[in-house]
Amino acid sequence: MDSPAATARPRAARPADRPTSSHRRGGAGGGAQRARAAAARLLWTLVTGAFLVFFALPVVWLLLAPTKTDGQIIRDDPFSFGSLDGVVTAWRNLYSFQDGVIVSWLENSAIYAFGALLITLVTSIPAGYGLALTRFAGRRLLLTVTLLVMIMPNVALVLPLYLEMEAVGLTGTIWSVILPFSFFPFGVYLTYIYFSSTIPQDLLSAARLDGCSEWRVFTSIALPLSRPIVALVAFFNFVGNWNNFFLPFVMLPDSAQYPAQVGLNNLLTSSAVFNTSSGVGNQIMRPELALATLVTVVPVLLVFLFSQRSLVSGMLAGATKN
Repeated sequence: MDSPAATARPRAARPADRPTSSHRRGGAGGGAQRARAAAARLLWTLVTGAFLVFFALPVVWLLLAPTKTDGQIIRDDPFSFGSLDGVVTAWRNLYSFQDGVIVSWLENSAIYAFGALLITLVTSIPAGYGLALTRFAGRRLLLTVTLLVMIMPNVALVLPLYLEMEAVGLTGTIWSVILPFSFFPFGVYLTYIYFSSTIPQDLLSAARLDGCSEWRVFTSIALPLSRPIVALVAFFNFVGNWNNFFLPFVMLPDSAQYPAQVGLNNLLTSSAVFNTSSGVGNQIMRPELALATLVTVVPVLLVFLFSQRSLVSGMLAGATKN
């Protein structure tokens, strides 16, 4: 009798052990998919790089312009570095323009921006809280009006605001700038979204059951929990106020009252940049204009750097429903 070892036959290969056409097609398809993914990443990198270059090059030029003389800006490479003495000379010329009016412009910007910011926070935060957590007649209409005004261009409101300020005799005063700046429906809507989606309603209800008045609930519970959205509203309002040009330009007749953004326009019109063909020049040239622009950007940059954490928390506020 044959032994089991002698009668054992090699096992036939099962269909699963053989490479099939579907596996071959899958491998080819996977390679094509990887190639498409690599091409997509390359395209995304190129597009992102193009946008980065498009937006970064003007900033680099602006940073380098104050280090040169006006002639060097015209003749030399746009991205070459001049000297630190050029920055000192540009600042000296800028500061001597109209007896240091650039400092007055910066002070005016700070007064207008921070004064309006204070009024905005005092009005927008309670208004958003009231729209989110209280029920009263006309609430939906008021919220709709807030949204409509929020999406309107600010420029469209300048003429009505000017007529209103002129009717009450405030044109040409700081209040003709501060009061319109403090009108910030976007801050009201941000606060409304935050309070309606983030603050625990049970916590506020428990405080009311304990006998707290609505004002006590707002100041003792809701307001301390709303620091991220307060920081976000403050940042957006400050940046908008600081960079606003058209409204102060219309409201203020005197150069000594101008904020920095309107003052830059005054520098531009007083410079010899557009008068090179006649050979007539004065002390305000391209380096001084570039330095003045950088000086007006510094306050916004500092505010952003010191409030990054609060801004991120405020932007994420309301992303989840409690």
